[in-house]
Amino acid sequence: MTSAADVLRDAAAQLNVAGIESARLEARLLLAHILKISPDELITGGRAIDANVHAAFTALLNRRLGHEPLAYIVGTKEFWSLPFAVGPGALIPRPETELMIELALIQYADHNAPLRALDLGTGSGCILIAFLSAFPHATGVGIDISEQALHWARQNAQMNNVAGRCHFTLGDWAHDVTEKFDVIFTNPPYIDNAGMATLAPDVKDHEPGLALFGGADGLASYGALAPHIANHLAPKGYAFIEMGMGQAVAIEQIMAGAGLKTRHIAPDMAGIERCLVLGHQ
Repeated sequence: MTSAADVLRDAAAQLNVAGIESARLEARLLLAHILKISPDELITGGRAIDANVHAAFTALLNRRLGHEPLAYIVGTKEFWSLPFAVGPGALIPRPETELMIELALIQYADHNAPLRALDLGTGSGCILIAFLSAFPHATGVGIDISEQALHWARQNAQMNNVAGRCHFTLGDWAHDVTEKFDVIFTNPPYIDNAGMATLAPDVKDHEPGLALFGGADGLASYGALAPHIANHLAPKGYAFIEMGMGQAVAIEQIMAGAGLKTRHIAPDMAGIERCLVLGHQ
């Protein structure tokens, strides 16, 4: 037997050497995951760790030392205060993406409205599922080109008790869609070639490139999406589009070419213009 404090100290040192930020916190999260307890219960470090637990922890630690994302290792990531199952093939939800849900809550004052939502490039389903949790009478469709991603989306709809109000389907953007929607969300790939070179190995080597890389200038997906959004957005509907740093002007122009008008550009917590809110001109 050894103490949790010793195990965590050694693990944090190894993670630091590997260049992992928040090494102590990540070590605690991994050990808490093995023990099936809250990470807060390990803050004192007085718990005794037996050989079996230590071996299981070491196996997970070695995965993290290889820069596998922490969310993939523990199998979940929180988004909009909801749990989401994630793993290979699913983009890990980011806090800045919650901005789209915040804006939807502002844009649609009646949170009990029976809105119809479309999520293009749904990935783990986090955007659509969070929206449905905030709008209890809304329904929606999530589309993704990756069946692997849709596996996670369907699992997350069940986990968060909205499976009866949404449908996830394989598709290339909205090519096979016929109806119009009150709300359209999309968080397309927008990292350009220069940005790709600077990505941490946790992201570049593990998360799906299809969900990350948007071509040489990062804008390829927006050109493809513009006509779909214009064709499937209801006359009084709103589209919420995530974007990367410095892309707002170019994306506005792309969307304007499809007949869509910018209603609002919203910054994230870091002050980066992150979400474009669009309507029909």
